[in-house]
Amino acid sequence: MTTADYYRQAFNTEALSELFPDERADRFFEALLGDPEEGAYNIRLTFKDAGDDRLEFEFQLTPRPGKCLRCNLTYGLPDVFSRHPIINVQGLVDAIDRFLDGKGHCTDWTLGRVREVHPKLHSIPLTTRIMP
Repeated sequence: MTTADYYRQAFNTEALSELFPDERADRFFEALLGDPEEGAYNIRLTFKDAGDDRLEFEFQLTPRPGKCLRCNLTYGLPDVFSRHPIINVQGLVDAIDRFLDGKGHCTDWTLGRVREVHPKLHSIPLTTRIMP
């Protein structure tokens, strides 16, 4: 089993939902806009890949019913996500570190630029460096 295969099994849908629950998007929009119903998109954490020194995740943004994703809505999100207390990227990385259960240690993280995968899916890469 490769390192990526191991992490792909470890960071399954259930584990990712525990690390970043769906309701966090509602809490984010409530704090940002005063009403969770005003939020234009859902936020989900997915696992993408792994290497000897990194884990690659992705925040996936999908439009809520009756809403649409626009680049001007999502363009600045890496900066917002990196410091917003509800998204709490550092806390998420700390939780990933605990999830590794001694099989590695997260040393730092970066958020990439928003990518428009298609009009109904934008993504923000989250890479965390790990060491044994």
